[in-house]
Amino acid sequence: MFYIIVGCGRVGAELSYRLYRAGHQVAVIDHVGASFQHLPPDYRGRTIEGEVMTESVLEKAGIREADGFAAVTNSDAVNAVAGRIAKAFFGVPIVVTRNYDPKFRALHESFGLTVVSSTAWGAQRIEEALYNPGGRSVFSAGNGEVELLEFVIPALWHGRSLGQLVPHEGCVAASLSRGGRARLPTSDAQLETGDVLLVSADAQGLERMRLALERKGD
Repeated sequence: MFYIIVGCGRVGAELSYRLYRAGHQVAVIDHVGASFQHLPPDYRGRTIEGEVMTESVLEKAGIREADGFAAVTNSDAVNAVAGRIAKAFFGVPIVVTRNYDPKFRALHESFGLTVVSSTAWGAQRIEEALYNPGGRSVFSAGNGEVELLEFVIPALWHGRSLGQLVPHEGCVAASLSRGGRARLPTSDAQLETGDVLLVSADAQGLERMRLALERKGD
């Protein structure tokens, strides 16, 4: 696969390198040549210095052959417009843009782009960690609206039922593992110390589960 990355700051450099290490062809565009210093020394993909809004720069990067395009600069306007150009004018099948300021997320969405809001996502992860240090996020869907979290059942919940811990709204138990074997749990499943519980939850469901844990099984 061939991917074009716009912006070679820390996010763009990390993304480009990950794609390169995965065996893909990568071209990185940045208007500041010094930005390419963020790339690891063993990166062997292409680098193009120039303004991404310039057709000649996009053509030089090979946009007509690109399988995917990601705009990850610190400018929401640049990311949104570059993504729009790649999708609407060059027909790139997969276009992802980074939303830097949550206030401008609607701009990206108005262009029908796949948006990753790193600021909002990071803030939500930190909030969840503060609320519930015992839960570990293992998957995030969309921009973090729904999370898959892993919990290790503490001794205080030994012998209690799953239904007492997992709320009925905004939270669904995905699996319960014991002794290395996983199963689809029912609400009457009895919990044991050390069980590993995977839960899919939105923000409200996670908050309800946090409150249940705080009640310590009472």
